[in-house]
Amino acid sequence: MKLIVGLGNPGKEYENTRHNAGFKFIDKFAKANDLTFDKEKFNGLYTNFTHQGEKVILLKPQKYMNLSGEVLIKFKDFYKIDTKDILVICDDLDTELGKIKIKYKGTSGGHNGLKNIENHLHTNEYKRIKIGISSNKNHDIIEYVVGKMPQEELEELEKVTDQAPQILKDYLNITFDNLMNKYNNKEVIK
Repeated sequence: MKLIVGLGNPGKEYENTRHNAGFKFIDKFAKANDLTFDKEKFNGLYTNFTHQGEKVILLKPQKYMNLSGEVLIKFKDFYKIDTKDILVICDDLDTELGKIKIKYKGTSGGHNGLKNIENHLHTNEYKRIKIGISSNKNHDIIEYVVGKMPQEELEELEKVTDQAPQILKDYLNITFDNLMNKYNNKEVIK
């Protein structure tokens, strides 16, 4: 069984913010595959499907970003999902807008959602797709990540998240090393 988790903050006020890139990414995959987040459990909206005989759960935690790990761990424990079968999708200040970074493990890089996940998993060795939102040294980080994106930046992010159906399809069908080779350090924007 696999668990794919898109990170974000729940509520209309956080739509189209940089911090909700994970929600946007997973939503695009769900829409392309006629899936709806119509189930709710453990403070998470989720849906599931079967891929080549394996159950895959798509999860959007409905607690605030800094509590994402509380939701993830409940799904992991309830469904007895191995940490190696968890993929977390989130925004990343250290990656340029228009790019993604796919990693096996790593530090939280100051990302409060990832910090909370690491605290609950007791490891930083879990797969992740980090969606570039660039950083802006002229703004407070919190205001920047939860602030509304200007239209031109939103359009760039949309181009990246439009690739979600193919990227997650590849995640399910090729090795993680091949996935990293295919997408890391490359413009995702077509």
